[in-house]
Amino acid sequence: MPEFNGAPQGAGRRFAVVASRFNETVTRPLAEGAVEALVKHGAAFDDVDVVLVPGAWELPFAVRQLAGTDRYDAIVAVGAVVRGETPHFDIVAGEAARGLADACRDFDLPVTLGLLTTDTMEQALDRAGGKHGNKGWDAALAALELTDLFSRLDAAGEADAAD
Repeated sequence: MPEFNGAPQGAGRRFAVVASRFNETVTRPLAEGAVEALVKHGAAFDDVDVVLVPGAWELPFAVRQLAGTDRYDAIVAVGAVVRGETPHFDIVAGEAARGLADACRDFDLPVTLGLLTTDTMEQALDRAGGKHGNKGWDAALAALELTDLFSRLDAAGEADAAD
């Protein structure tokens, strides 16, 4: 039984990092971490586009626009929704995540989730390069692994079809 697994291989692939500007003290390090991970694992710096949107709510729309171009092998979405005193947090966080999942499904393209949903700004900062690492980096690694995995699966399917 064959087992398939992706490796973080970015060479020859194009990526977009879509980042929310809201909570920029958190989202800028997330975006920078994502770009750093992609480049460190072989993606050419010029093959990574960074697209900034006003907030987390706008992430899915921008991702859908980019996915429709067929320019990218994967898209990394990063943002931060920090709980406040109103239910706004639940609406924005849930709908942004759902919209990103829908884009992934509708465009058959890896869209990884680097959208932090935290109770406090301290928790967000801890996940944007602080004591819990950089979740932008982690989302980019997932994008790298998925693009490699799907490439391997495509190659296996082509080999099976040739037999």
